[in-house]
Amino acid sequence: MSTLKSILLKPASIIYGAVVWCRNKMFDTGILREHTFDVATIAVGNLAVGGTGKTPHTEYILNMLSRSRRVGVLSRGYKRSTSGFVHANDHSTPNDIGDESYQIYRKFRGRNIMVAVCENRVTGIQKMLEIDPQLEVIVLDDAFQHRHVKPRVSILLTEYESPIFKDHLLPYGRLRESASGISRADIVIATKCPGNIKPIEYTLFQENLALIPAQRLFFSRFAYERLRPVFPENARVVPNIADLQAQDRILAVCGIGNPRPFMRYIKSFAPKVKVNIFPDHHAYSRSDIKLLTERFNSLTGKNNYIITTEKDAVRLMNNPYVPHELKPYIMYAPVRVEFINRDPSRQSAGPSFEDVLLRLIDSKSLIR
Repeated sequence: MSTLKSILLKPASIIYGAVVWCRNKMFDTGILREHTFDVATIAVGNLAVGGTGKTPHTEYILNMLSRSRRVGVLSRGYKRSTSGFVHANDHSTPNDIGDESYQIYRKFRGRNIMVAVCENRVTGIQKMLEIDPQLEVIVLDDAFQHRHVKPRVSILLTEYESPIFKDHLLPYGRLRESASGISRADIVIATKCPGNIKPIEYTLFQENLALIPAQRLFFSRFAYERLRPVFPENARVVPNIADLQAQDRILAVCGIGNPRPFMRYIKSFAPKVKVNIFPDHHAYSRSDIKLLTERFNSLTGKNNYIITTEKDAVRLMNNPYVPHELKPYIMYAPVRVEFINRDPSRQSAGPSFEDVLLRLIDSKSLIR
């Protein structure tokens, strides 16, 4: 960052930080009320703007908990066209509930998981319990700063390659509040980890976070699954990306908070790759689709494909501007979360993330 930008933005960061500190202090002292509920609530969030992998981790938690408990997930439904409380159903679209909530609803449809959106998390929880009083757990997506609800368990995500201890407050950096906000977390997850972390690097990362003994730190990475068609009814051949050859071509398209891991993954294979990156939560316009169509038609490979992320796929599959002739070639790469054993030489590296989360849910319910 240039010296001029530093001079302009650092004072603004100090002012911003003071405002956030005052707000948190009002919650800490009870001036602003934190609501609690009998149902277990789990807040999943981050301190930095941008993509830390909240949605894949929320899906991991939903998949884990729904095997034994009645679960719901509540989000604000970022960039949706509706307002207030909306209970997702088979007629919902990304415009109704937001792309991330739509992705979750579509993925877990039939699993008896309630998906809802509401700007006011307190109202949202109340409405969900009115619809289904038997809910046992409600996962609050992107809710670490939404302190009007006091969650039973707080999970904070930070990117391994862009950790909060190397960042600064907005607008000079990417932090929505001071890194000291980590003190509210029960569990911290370092996300999007590379596959070659040395044991000393785990230790240094933990020391830099300066966690207290009661807080648990886990490390996770993304694993990409086989490609799937965005338009299954139009798909002819669904390739295995690892089988594509150097003479094939890929147009990689994404509009997510941090496109770097996705782009690294796509570029790790043999075909040559052209890239189109859009802003996070981008709504693809007619002109965007025209541009992508022109770029795809200009590819000179033996086999050509458009590959996008799962979050972009839910926006494209509902987009009226995608031409029919393009649909057979648009694929997406599903991603799943894997937790890393920080010392592979040991048969046991302590309790798993699942064990710790379940213990926190149940033990905290006993002291409420």
